[in-house]
Amino acid sequence: MTDDKKPAIEFPCKYPIKVLGESHPDLNLHVIEVMNTHAPTVTASDLSINHSSKAKWQSITVTIIATGKPQLDAIFADLKTSSRVKMVL
Repeated sequence: MTDDKKPAIEFPCKYPIKVLGESHPDLNLHVIEVMNTHAPTVTASDLSINHSSKAKWQSITVTIIATGKPQLDAIFADLKTSSRVKMVL
């Protein structure tokens, strides 16, 4: 019996990351700073921001060219360091 499973994701690839958190300029800055550390080609114009109906929450989506699982793990961990971040998908 052989294990011929292909990896779930083939790198490099376009990979969307969604950050959910409290609406605040600090959240946007935090996302940009983390992305600049791990995916330096990302700019503020690459962020897609949606607000909840009462503007208390926002979701920020940014698509990067992911180079591997270690990069994604580091991005997810660093994004979660902000108390404003509630979830990273």
